[in-house]
Amino acid sequence: MSGQLKGSSFDALVVGGGIAGGEAALNLANNGFKVLLIEKELSIGGKMILLSKVFPTLDCAACITTPKVSEISRHANITIFTSSEVGKINKISENNFEATIIKKPRYVVVEDCTACQLCEKACPVNVRDQYQFDLVGRKAVFIPFSIASPKAAAIDIENCVLCGACEKACPTNCIDFTQETEELQINIKTVILATGFKLFDPLMIPRYGYGLYKNVITAMQMERELAPTRPFNTVLRPGDGKVPDKIAYVLCAGSRDASVGNPICSQICCMYSIKQSQLLMGALPMADVTIYYINIRSFGKGFEEFYQQAKGMGVNFVKGKIGKISEKENGNLMLRYEDINEGVVKETEHDMVILSVGVLPNQDAAKLFKADELKLDPYKFIYQAESLESPSRTSIDGVFVAGTASGPMDIPDSILSAGSASSEAISYLIQNK
Repeated sequence: MSGQLKGSSFDALVVGGGIAGGEAALNLANNGFKVLLIEKELSIGGKMILLSKVFPTLDCAACITTPKVSEISRHANITIFTSSEVGKINKISENNFEATIIKKPRYVVVEDCTACQLCEKACPVNVRDQYQFDLVGRKAVFIPFSIASPKAAAIDIENCVLCGACEKACPTNCIDFTQETEELQINIKTVILATGFKLFDPLMIPRYGYGLYKNVITAMQMERELAPTRPFNTVLRPGDGKVPDKIAYVLCAGSRDASVGNPICSQICCMYSIKQSQLLMGALPMADVTIYYINIRSFGKGFEEFYQQAKGMGVNFVKGKIGKISEKENGNLMLRYEDINEGVVKETEHDMVILSVGVLPNQDAAKLFKADELKLDPYKFIYQAESLESPSRTSIDGVFVAGTASGPMDIPDSILSAGSASSEAISYLIQNK
C-alpha cells in the first residue's frame, strides 16, 4: 500500500492516532476531506484504549474507544500508517505542505494476518510487555493487545532470534523478514498535531522506591490491572502475587514539583486516582484504600460529587506530603509523611503503593518543522497563538493542535479540542482553496 502512496497528496495530515487525533481525522473525513493519520505505535487508540473506565461516569473506556477506532479504521477517506513517524514537515506555501513519512517494518503483512496467534505460541523468546506496562511478559512476535487496531501480529526485531519458528507456524505465510524501513514524500494542505503527552518517570524521585521495591507501581500499571484486557484475573501486587489488603495512592508524583521540572498541575491525577480507588473498593471489598494528597482539585462537571462519593464508599483521604517510602522484609511498604492537618510526621504501613504520576509534554512535534518554528509555551507544550478565541491555532498558519499536545486535559476536553482543531483545519482548507 505504501508504495502506491509515494508522491500522493492528502487534504490533511494528522500526527497521532490517540483519541484526539482519531476524532480530528474522523471529523475531517466525514466532511469529505482525504486524511493521512500517522501513529508511531502498532495500534491506533492512544492511551484511552488501554484504560479501565473513565471518570466521573465510570463508563467503560474500551466500550467508548473501540467503536470509534473501528469507524476510523474503516473510513474510506482515512489512510492509516501505524508504526510510522513523521520525519519532517516543510511549508512550501499556503495550503501546501510537504511531509516526510518514515514507515517502519512490522515484518508481518497486515492484510494477510488472521490474528490466530499461532506465531506467538511457537516463538521461544519472552520479553516484557510494554502494552501491559511491564507487568507480564510477551513473545518477540505478538499482537499488541486484544482490541488493537489493526489486530495483527508484529515482530520485535530487536529481541527476535531469527529462529524461523513463527514462519513455520503461520498458516497464511504473512511473516516477511524482508520488509525494510520506507521513506515517503507526501503533499498535504494542512496539519493537525495530536502527539499527546508523556507520563512522568517516577525513577526521577528515588525516595518513592519505584524500580527498587516491586510493590510500588504507577497508576497506569494499576489501570491495566483494573482493565477488561488486564494481565491477571484480579488485582495482585507484583512482588509476590498477593491480593493487597491495604493500598496507598501518592498524588502529585511528578506534578506541581519544580524540583523535577514539572511545576504545573497535571489536572487528571486526582480524579483518575479517585476513580481507581472506587474500582478497587468494588474489586476488593475488604481492602483499605488511602489517598495521600496535597490538594484535591475536583474542578470539572460532576468531579466534586465523584470525590464525595469516594469518601462515602470508605476511601480514606489524608492531606500529607510523602517524605520517603521504605520496604519491609515481607514486601510491605512504610510511608513516612507529614500530616498537614495535624502538623506532625507519621509512618503508616501499606502492602501496595500506587504513584499517581503526572503529565509531561511531548516535545517531538517541535522537531518536525525545519524552515518554520513551531513555538512551545513556557512548559514545553505546543503554544496556542489565540488560547481563548481559537485554541487550536499554533504559531504556523495552517498547523493546528489537538488534545494534550497543547497542555494537560481530560478525555472530554481532548475530544472538544479535536473538534476545534478539525473545524479550524476545514476553515483553512476552504479559505485557501
